[in-house]
Amino acid sequence: MKQITNTILMVRPVGFRANEQTAVNNYYQKELEDILPKTVNARAQKEFDEFVEKLRAVGVNVIVIEDTEKPDTPDSIFPNNWISFHENGDIGLYPMFAENRRAERREDILFLLENQNFEIKNIIDYTSAEDEGFFLEGTGSLLLDRVNRKAYCALSPRADEELVIEFCEDFEYTPVIFTANQTVDGGRKAIYHTNVMMALGEHLAIICLECIDDKKERKNVIAHLKEDGKEIIAITEEQVSKFAGNMLQVEGANGKKYLVMSAAAHQSLTASQISAIEKHSTILSSSLDTIETCGGGSARCMMAEVFLPKK
Repeated sequence: MKQITNTILMVRPVGFRANEQTAVNNYYQKELEDILPKTVNARAQKEFDEFVEKLRAVGVNVIVIEDTEKPDTPDSIFPNNWISFHENGDIGLYPMFAENRRAERREDILFLLENQNFEIKNIIDYTSAEDEGFFLEGTGSLLLDRVNRKAYCALSPRADEELVIEFCEDFEYTPVIFTANQTVDGGRKAIYHTNVMMALGEHLAIICLECIDDKKERKNVIAHLKEDGKEIIAITEEQVSKFAGNMLQVEGANGKKYLVMSAAAHQSLTASQISAIEKHSTILSSSLDTIETCGGGSARCMMAEVFLPKK
């Protein structure tokens, strides 16, 4: 069982912009005023292409899917929310909070993977929960410790507790459920995705413990991480707003490990945090300023990890 992979699926945007439907509970999104939508998309494409180039340069296998102009999917650049891939050949399909994000689910992507000799044995589809107003946004909501079979999840309008438990029963994970908050206009509100405040690698966990207001829940999360031998690197809420929780560990050429993040996340880290990370991984960062500002998501959200077996 592997925690990290060297194969990543990414979707190159054609109509990227600030998604008005997700802005209601993604407090990281902002409109870029006085800039034409096509300029925003062109900037996002440039950031995307440079990011892919950096990943490929260190030997990460990046499968790039071109987005289509129709339907209108401004957030298609974040595929990890609608699909997850697993070593036993299973795929999870997830219910999405925003209606215009549901159109991101594309069957042709599955055919493309099969054409590249990946084996898909079983599709576990949770999307009918959308009809009842329940959501679970893939590995945005679920932080998977694939080796120790634990699923960390911060509950929010986009992560329903019953769906988390259903996922854990289907995929044989133990749920580690908690609530993570951020300060918005002086009040505490749920963080929309777990992977904004937490990242999990083979031997490290980057987590904003101060987002977990409930002391019992915080102790429980720490106990699980320590039990599995993860070095805990704590980040602040201020660093979370710079997407320092939105990182992904991947494997490059010759099994070398990289912790992938945005330039803004990298710049927000302290020297001691960087040296703690570098014990486990080389840092790979790329500027994602437009994508972060308008999309309210960062490096980790852009990468759907492919763990499928080869035929």
